[in-house]
Amino acid sequence: MSGLQAVRVIGGIVPPSMLARVQGGEVAAESLTPASYRLAGNETLRDAAARAWAYLQGAWAAFRDIETPTIAQTRERWLLPLVRELGYGNVPALPHGLSIDETHYPISHRYEEIPIHLLAPAIHLDRRNPGVAGAARAPQAMLQEFLNRSDEHLWALLSNGTRLRMLRDSTALAGSAYLEFDLEGIFDGELYSEFLLMFLLAHSTRTEKRGEDAGPADCWLEAWRNDAVDTGTRALDKLRIGVERAITDLGDGFLHHPSNGWLVEALRTGQLSDRDYLRALLRLIYRLLFCFVAEDRGALLDPHASPEAKDRYATYFSTARLRRVSRIRAGGPHPDLWEAQRLVLAALGGQGLPQIGIPPLGGLFDPDPRATPVEHQPEPDLLLGADLSNHALLAAIRALAWVQVAGGRTQPVDYRNLGAEELGSVYESLLELIPRVDLTDMTFRLETVAGHDRKTTGSYYTPPALVSALLDTALDPLLDEAVKNADNPEHAEQRLLGLTVCDPASGSGGFLVAAARRIARRLAQVRSGEDEPTPEQVHHALRDVVGTCIYGVDINDLAAELAKVSLWLEALEPGKPLGFLDARIRVGNSLIGTTPVLLTEGVPDAAFKEISGDDKKYAAAVRKQNKIERSGQSSLFASDGTLSTTTLAAARRQILQTTDDITTTRERAAQWEEFEESDAVRTSRLHADAWTAAFVWPLEPGATTPVTQEVLLSIAANPDNPALADMVAEVQRLA
Repeated sequence: MSGLQAVRVIGGIVPPSMLARVQGGEVAAESLTPASYRLAGNETLRDAAARAWAYLQGAWAAFRDIETPTIAQTRERWLLPLVRELGYGNVPALPHGLSIDETHYPISHRYEEIPIHLLAPAIHLDRRNPGVAGAARAPQAMLQEFLNRSDEHLWALLSNGTRLRMLRDSTALAGSAYLEFDLEGIFDGELYSEFLLMFLLAHSTRTEKRGEDAGPADCWLEAWRNDAVDTGTRALDKLRIGVERAITDLGDGFLHHPSNGWLVEALRTGQLSDRDYLRALLRLIYRLLFCFVAEDRGALLDPHASPEAKDRYATYFSTARLRRVSRIRAGGPHPDLWEAQRLVLAALGGQGLPQIGIPPLGGLFDPDPRATPVEHQPEPDLLLGADLSNHALLAAIRALAWVQVAGGRTQPVDYRNLGAEELGSVYESLLELIPRVDLTDMTFRLETVAGHDRKTTGSYYTPPALVSALLDTALDPLLDEAVKNADNPEHAEQRLLGLTVCDPASGSGGFLVAAARRIARRLAQVRSGEDEPTPEQVHHALRDVVGTCIYGVDINDLAAELAKVSLWLEALEPGKPLGFLDARIRVGNSLIGTTPVLLTEGVPDAAFKEISGDDKKYAAAVRKQNKIERSGQSSLFASDGTLSTTTLAAARRQILQTTDDITTTRERAAQWEEFEESDAVRTSRLHADAWTAAFVWPLEPGATTPVTQEVLLSIAANPDNPALADMVAEVQRLA
């Protein structure tokens, strides 16, 4: 798929692996027979495609001679001959278009259940074309809406002469869904192999019903699509195994390298725990996966970099090169491949490296702010200061980049289209693994303990279908209301960006990414004035949405990190830094806590209701004491507490404003760290923790004095009071 120049997949219409499977003849044999394409005599598929290619080359050359072709000229001289060669015959025109209920759709032609809309090169497919019959509304939007509303039509063709699109019903997707062939690129560039792919995919027989009683979904194209989805699911299962293997390969590799004695000593002395080491390894894995995806999407390098810099990166520093090398070489003890990769990762987390087109991205590539440096650590970033052999690096890259599928064939993982759903699935497999470092034989292992993190953290992966259903009922009505009640497009944009979506158990970010896509699509509609904004418009809006509307919490720190990776991948724009998400995706327990209003009301007597292990009489005495204290509480402090929270929230919003400048982004990160460590925030957090701790405080004689109402007020007023030291320590332990 990555080698195609004139074919692209938009909106998840088909798995990109399907294209490679069709090209390689790896689909059901009966679906590629001459008979299945209605070919006569002994003509083979390649013979038919070659005949069509020769004829259409001449038709294209003649069409190109027309300086500004009209719709009529485009149809007669080019598009009708094209669809004839694709097996549609002489498609009948639709003088009055098609209608659903009271809505009219000015579609130009139809072949059985396939609507076909043919226009001219001057007509933009993704924008309104005022005054143009059949294109006054954006043609893509019009035809997509028709498919989404119709039960009889699943696929459609759309072309303006230079591009041919195969559209599919996208009701279950957020936005348009189509397969696009760049006709200009194919015929001007003489890309016969891509024409052959178009011939195989866009031929009329691919969308024809296979049987008299069959429905639109019972066609060869849908069969190919479903088979590719199933194959992709199996490949994803193997990717999970690959991620685990890559973690252990890297874990072993860093331990074995003779230059990493400081790392081994840190693990031996306990400065670095097994879990700390796993977290560092996972952060490296996330970085590599991010580079795979960004490279394959053409979004990693600075778009303003010189061609020489981009070529230099591709030839000597790219992960694409590493992935190719990993397939054919085992690698030795030398560290040169890791040194090159380390240079790239450091530049992404530093000031960039213009000589190879690397921009400063920050975010994931900055040193882990939660990591505690160990003694003699060479670099702020733990593993970037460690050495790694080519053998260990290539083993890890091989595990991540290649999977073995049916028949023993090895195929590359499709990272260009890796999304939050796939990352979530991989994350789910890591929940039941715990790290084990054996310094006797210098090995790192991931051991399976069924339900380990899943049970202790309550972590479960939410299937995409359930996420979609939830967004249909919970988010879509809010989006409708925001736009409906707006005075103008600017007001609608403001209202949309004023929405807040918070997932209190975010996991790997699947729900947050899906929600961000929905809001971004609606925002792009408002900004463009089109019902079906272009993928580029939606993607640009997505960055604003992620930096403004999205929040998440997870008790598992590895999940929170992966949620940020998912959002960064989704919102990545070439040349722009990764947004500051540490303040938006937090590690914590969202099932227990308080609010400013509850704090002002004080500690309720119910907080001291005895639970398992408590002394009943002691609990009753504490409740009685708290009731007495509450009866005499002052409302003045409550008012001050509310004001303080409001002030902190305003300061927080100022820090969280989005920016496209790496320097400002890092300044915001530093401001956030300073904000988090400020006396005001620490006192406010301790106040909230103390209130919450009252509900789980050990209630038995001899235990630390509980947080009753007066204790709570004292902690909030002066947390450094020595008389409160034991209680503050217990609050921090329980928190």
